[in-house]
Amino acid sequence: MGSFSIWHWLIVLVIVLVVFGTKKLRNIGGDLGGAVKSFKEAVKEEEKPVPKVEANATGQTIEGEIKEKSKAQ
Repeated sequence: MGSFSIWHWLIVLVIVLVVFGTKKLRNIGGDLGGAVKSFKEAVKEEEKPVPKVEANATGQTIEGEIKEKSKAQ
């Protein structure tokens, strides 16, 4: 009982096809493929370097100007 032969796997495959049907299995496969593709794109996006924030003429970053403007209001 330690390993399955090819016949065991074929019987399992036939049972899965009968229970779920080919259309539902195709949809599941498409969804899984889309999820893997999205994951790969996210990993590639994560590897891109983050652009640095440039300082303006006063030496403050744009982020600092936004914080100052919001405090003034």
